Amino acid sequence: MESTPVTPSRRSKRFQPLVTPVKTDAFVDKTVIWTDAPCYTRPTVYEDYQVLQEDEGWQPGPAMHTAFRKSFKRMKNTAPASRKGLSTRRPAIETEIFEVGDTVLVKTQSTKLPSVGVIASMWEFQDKEGRENDNSHMMIRVHWFQHPSELPRIRAKREHFENEVYFTLASQAILPPSCILSHCTISEVPQAAPTTHKRNNWISATAEEKKVFFCRLAIESRSNIYYDFNWEAHKQHALASSNEDFANGTCWHVAVETTPSRRRTRKRTKLQDIAEESGDDSVRDRDYENDEAPSEPDDHLVPSVVDDASDNETTLSGPIDDVPKTPSRKRKLAVSTPKSTPSKKRSPKLAAPTPHSKAALRKRNRKVPTVRVPPPNLTQEHYNQLQNLPPDPWLRAMHVLHVAARPDVLPCREEEYSRVLRTVEELLEEGSGGCVYISGVPGTGKTATVHAIVRELKRMAENNETNPFTYVEINGLRIPEPSAAYNLLWETVSGHDVASDGHLKTGAKEALKQLTKHFSAGARAGPAGHACVVLMDELDQLVTAKQDVVYNFFNWPTIAGSKLVVIAVANTMDLPERVMTGRVRSRLGMIRINFQPYTTQQLEKIVHARLKEAKEGLEEPPDVINADGVKFAAMKVSSISGDARRVLDICRRAVELVHPKRRAARTEDVKEVIKVLQNSPTAAYLRDCSLHERIMLASLLRCIKREGVEEIKWGEIENQHIVYVEGLTSEGDPSRKPTPEELGLVLDSLVASRAMIVEDGVNAVRKPPRERRVILNLEQTEVERVLSEVGGRTWATALGVGG
Repeated sequence: MESTPVTPSRRSKRFQPLVTPVKTDAFVDKTVIWTDAPCYTRPTVYEDYQVLQEDEGWQPGPAMHTAFRKSFKRMKNTAPASRKGLSTRRPAIETEIFEVGDTVLVKTQSTKLPSVGVIASMWEFQDKEGRENDNSHMMIRVHWFQHPSELPRIRAKREHFENEVYFTLASQAILPPSCILSHCTISEVPQAAPTTHKRNNWISATAEEKKVFFCRLAIESRSNIYYDFNWEAHKQHALASSNEDFANGTCWHVAVETTPSRRRTRKRTKLQDIAEESGDDSVRDRDYENDEAPSEPDDHLVPSVVDDASDNETTLSGPIDDVPKTPSRKRKLAVSTPKSTPSKKRSPKLAAPTPHSKAALRKRNRKVPTVRVPPPNLTQEHYNQLQNLPPDPWLRAMHVLHVAARPDVLPCREEEYSRVLRTVEELLEEGSGGCVYISGVPGTGKTATVHAIVRELKRMAENNETNPFTYVEINGLRIPEPSAAYNLLWETVSGHDVASDGHLKTGAKEALKQLTKHFSAGARAGPAGHACVVLMDELDQLVTAKQDVVYNFFNWPTIAGSKLVVIAVANTMDLPERVMTGRVRSRLGMIRINFQPYTTQQLEKIVHARLKEAKEGLEEPPDVINADGVKFAAMKVSSISGDARRVLDICRRAVELVHPKRRAARTEDVKEVIKVLQNSPTAAYLRDCSLHERIMLASLLRCIKREGVEEIKWGEIENQHIVYVEGLTSEGDPSRKPTPEELGLVLDSLVASRAMIVEDGVNAVRKPPRERRVILNLEQTEVERVLSEVGGRTWATALGVGG
């Protein structure tokens, strides 16, 4: 009788050690044979061959059954030690037997450490007559342990023994027998004193020490919650489970205590009401301050693997006679006579969270405000330098107004800060991947806001207020080429310790290969399966002609179980539409946040916040710049770009100008500074350029914005120049379109003055002239500002500069 087909369910494969991806041929091992008869047989279901289908689309035959076994043996040749003067002997055959319940070392993608697991079940596929062919697949289900070195780096630290491992609640993988390396031992007695979180202690152990481990806790690695755990008792209960639980591997899952359902009514004391009204957390947290948790009724403790969908009816208090309601049929309880029935098997004792984990769960259940203010950062280098400066108000003001100084407080970006923080925090809590695209013109606080968010996430993870994660920052201006981003990400994902071992000696292609294998491994998604947050700053510099780097970084978060969160920061809001192809833009449909340029009031607030910081610790310090001067500088900058760095530079120069006079800078001083900045050498050169030289510079800027890269082909600049001749010339200017030879003379003039640089070299000479690349050698924002001032409203509109 054929079974009714059902829709296959995909089990979550997150937070599991990364096993080396294998092909279906690896499940056919001639060196491995079964040592017993099948103990349980059932019709083949999708979960039995899911790994084979995901890897190479394998499908079972008609009426195929799954036969579960208890043990297998593996034979391997061992070369005997050769002695001098003796003839070479034949290699010996070593036999090793593995049974269900054995703890083993498993080959993983990590180059240093194998993972630890317990064999949960093993099976093969047979036809309806119980026959197996020569190419029968041998499947091994492993339930994972985790070593502290496989956990995320940014987490709440705790002392552990060098050989300590944690039993995962329900993390399993299906592997071929070749991934099983050898036996190991799980002990309840540690071998040494607890140590701090040093990642290489296990690596430096001897071969025998690497096979003996100590386990006292179970772990939910996604949330970094620990549970009291007895390995031997759990193992005995799992081995005595029914055949169905044994086949599914659920008998090795750990049932844990959970908090009571929110729908249950609970008596409140007057003390708790007063505590909520006054906001006193010390009263609410009284029951969690002690190491021992208060005893609760047994009906509050339910296994996490059971869906608590059927709660008891809640009794409502108060007069309800006048409230209309639908009559309900009361269920009659059948009075049964006592009968002698066999007693049910007692379920295992539910694992209770450790005291620290209980406190962590309590913290996470608290409500957070909708708008969260960025916390002050007192760890910056400029803060320590400020304490060492002499008590001179002008020197201290110039220090805090410097563009390189990072303020302790980040004003005027509370809304953007809350939105990005809430988005990343939710992705970490869900254990899913995602992408956040942050755009805005330079100087609008994008990078500073993201750094404040990362600092807050690190603080929360280290205090066990959110899920742990690993973090890496990739700046497009600090890497030699875009493909070098693969190396930085692979070092972080693989758990490589750069501080002690240096950078990996792998190329970009090899790193890309490993990352693709890692994120598309399916059931083999790890090394410990933890989340990874990537900050891609200056995304404009990572855009290439093929767009492969940007596509890969935005494609990996969309893969199920990748747990990769990408925060991309760019200077232009429409970069995906202008630069990226459709396949890349489709990956950015999640969260997009644009940082608007600062207004006059916001720029004033930023300057005054820094000046207030400079006055801290001084007795009645005088004002170093008038409020009117700050307002004038803010109005001037906000009307052009809204760049906070620009207004800080203007105010700092004004304070520096009046420092010898020991007085406050006034509006006249600010005007003088602005005039000097506008008459820079670059501005003077651009004002002396001819009409077609300025049109060619504008054409290059337009191509840079359109293409998203700084290197532009000469043919594209020529085409844009012809278009701009009609749009940017006024009535008195010549409107004749120049020939290619004349445009070449204009280019030679700009190259001679080093305003542009043309591609040179042996390979460049072989290219056609229109294929050679040109790059701007001046500051882009300064060129845009001067050209818009000289050309007027038409030029400002063409260049996209706000007036």
